[in-house]
Amino acid sequence: MKEYWSCSKFADWLRGTPKPFSGTSEEWDAWEKKAKIKKFRYWLAEEGLDYLQNFIYWPANCIHRIRCYIDNRWVTKTHALTSNLKRGNWYDFDTRLLHALFDELVNFVEIELAWKLIICSEEDRKKYKTPWYHLSRWRNPEAGIAHLKWAADLKNDNDWADKNDPSYGQPTRQALAAQEMLQLYRWWKEERPKRPDPSDASGWRKYCEEKSNETKISDQGSKILNIYHKMEKEQEEEDTEMLVRLIKCRQGMWT
Repeated sequence: MKEYWSCSKFADWLRGTPKPFSGTSEEWDAWEKKAKIKKFRYWLAEEGLDYLQNFIYWPANCIHRIRCYIDNRWVTKTHALTSNLKRGNWYDFDTRLLHALFDELVNFVEIELAWKLIICSEEDRKKYKTPWYHLSRWRNPEAGIAHLKWAADLKNDNDWADKNDPSYGQPTRQALAAQEMLQLYRWWKEERPKRPDPSDASGWRKYCEEKSNETKISDQGSKILNIYHKMEKEQEEEDTEMLVRLIKCRQGMWT
């Protein structure tokens, strides 16, 4: 269905309290508390209209559910975590875990958040050149980043907020989650790929190639090996830290 009747101008009139076009979780909580003061009118607009619309659109909704199932099952595969690791190679679970979660973060930003940005704005649809056929896997990194930047600036300063609350004027939960996601996304896409290979940066690869016929590691080789292990450990610890941060902000990853 193109539009929920409970979000229409008629519903606003019936409810007596206009529904916001968009807002943070705090803004929606404040609006709902205010709107529910008129209990019966709220029920008519929010539930009564839904019952009526669901009855009238039942055939179309059935077709829509079938289409969604096919898309979720075989196209977007929302039941699974996938990665961009090269197919056909062996990867240990720790590597698969890291790449699957961060590659899915990239998909979330570049596909889901990009789509979320343009569905409510004709201007953004033109700006980010949305394809007319609207494929579910349409990807646009710029649009996804634009959404995160918008969300990162949200403050608790809406009309329903309590100005005496200590959180008034402070970043919302959505803003804090967006700031963290943006940092993690940029780390995975921009910073991590530029990290030096410990084998090359430490000189260990070169040493092994030059001393391939030796059976014992020299003192110089031991020093190089220690540098290699140190660099490798630092990078592993960085990966773990970022992975933990990603898990901690997972509740903000929804559309």
